[in-house]
Amino acid sequence: MRRATLSFLILIVAGFPLYSSPSTFGAQQNTQHSTTHWLLKPSLKYDALCLLNALSGDPYYLHYYQEQYEHFHPLFTEKENGAFQQLKHIIKDEGGGIVSARLSLYYSAVDDETLPEMIHTAQNSGAMEAAVRKTSYWNDGDWKNYEQARPAVEMALRALDRVGFPAYWTEHAKPMIDKRIAELSPELPRYNTIPLIERYLGFPLSSDTITVYLLAYSEPHGIRITGLRFLSHYSYPFNIVLHNAIHEPMHPPYHADDPAVKEAIEALSRDRLVADKVKHHDASFGYNTAAGYIEEDSVEALEQIVSEDVGAGRDARKYWREHDDGMHVLAAAIYVQYKEALKTVPQPYSSWFVRTVKDGSLRGEHLQRTVDVFFSTTTSP
Repeated sequence: MRRATLSFLILIVAGFPLYSSPSTFGAQQNTQHSTTHWLLKPSLKYDALCLLNALSGDPYYLHYYQEQYEHFHPLFTEKENGAFQQLKHIIKDEGGGIVSARLSLYYSAVDDETLPEMIHTAQNSGAMEAAVRKTSYWNDGDWKNYEQARPAVEMALRALDRVGFPAYWTEHAKPMIDKRIAELSPELPRYNTIPLIERYLGFPLSSDTITVYLLAYSEPHGIRITGLRFLSHYSYPFNIVLHNAIHEPMHPPYHADDPAVKEAIEALSRDRLVADKVKHHDASFGYNTAAGYIEEDSVEALEQIVSEDVGAGRDARKYWREHDDGMHVLAAAIYVQYKEALKTVPQPYSSWFVRTVKDGSLRGEHLQRTVDVFFSTTTSP
């Protein structure tokens, strides 16, 4: 690992990104960025939104935050506790989303930083709606789901403000986060990931700066928000933070409104393997629609390829066997087929994806066979 990282740095200084066969492809894509800048920050706003998961009493999150639940739950009124439970019911149970992920995404579109500012936005979300509409994350159904949950969002945020959450966060969370930021800050700048990501995507990202918000209450997720920003837990080891930083900027890995891409997603959504994984998995993981599952597995496959490029690859077979109870088998197939295709015809992921779905290589028996061979092989790729 150390030796691979050193080699990467030498290549960057020399002006050549660490790339094998796709280097010619990268040169053809008019990539805007040649560097990667890193910012690490704490955030009371996002920690408050992430803690809503556990304060609803959701057993999936109490595994991580039983202590915080036991501290705050008795401080809330019956009506306030009902608001936390209502958030889970509307956003997760009915909407198939993740409370922290949806609210963090939406609130990242506005400049709120304090609970009073967030409460004001919950009262009147017009500015937030206008801002989210300008992003690639706008979805009519998700916004209607948020509007239904908005009164509960306001009450939950008012409850946190009333019981002194900001002071609690400053005392119990921020010192640990600040310490972790100091530890990670010297390491991340060694990885120039933006140019590599852009070469596979085939289009430039919005910035050459990746902002990582380190949080205390975001486990077990890594969450993409607007801009080149994401949320990560302060306790995650360096390699997970790095993998998150590679992963999250690639959402979405294609222009989802491109008619050819939409057609490919719709065709792959009907595949038996994909439909089965979407239908039969723990909804707490997210990816509760076929389109969401396909996007996530596309990004997971690209994450593995880019991480290998920078000398930070992991045992892909072991990871996809265990991660989210092994549901991301599509990622394994994409990884195998796209990586093989790059050896002969370097091309943006979206171009490869559209063509491979259309010709059947990533559907039906061909898809199932790729998955079976990948997981039956004993040596890791």
